[in-house]
Amino acid sequence: MPYTNKSELPDSVKNNLPESAQEIYLKAFNSAWNEYKDPDKRRGNETQEEVAHKVAWSAVKKEYQKDQNGKWVKMP
Repeated sequence: MPYTNKSELPDSVKNNLPESAQEIYLKAFNSAWNEYKDPDKRRGNETQEEVAHKVAWSAVKKEYQKDQNGKWVKMP
C-alpha cells in the first residue's frame, strides 16, 4: 500500500538512505503503486508492491550512489 510519510517506509530504506533519498523513494513508490495497479501493466507475475519497490529504488539510484564505505551519497 502507498506510504503517507517516511516513518512508514521499510527499515531497509529508513536505515540506509539519507532523508532526501527517502523522500524520492516515497514519491516514486506511491506513483508506481498507482501506475501499476492493473496487472496487465506489470511484467511476469510481479505484484503491485514488488514493482513499486523496484521503481522506487531505480528513482533513488538516479540521484544517489553508494560510496566506497557502502553509504548512500548524492551523486555529484
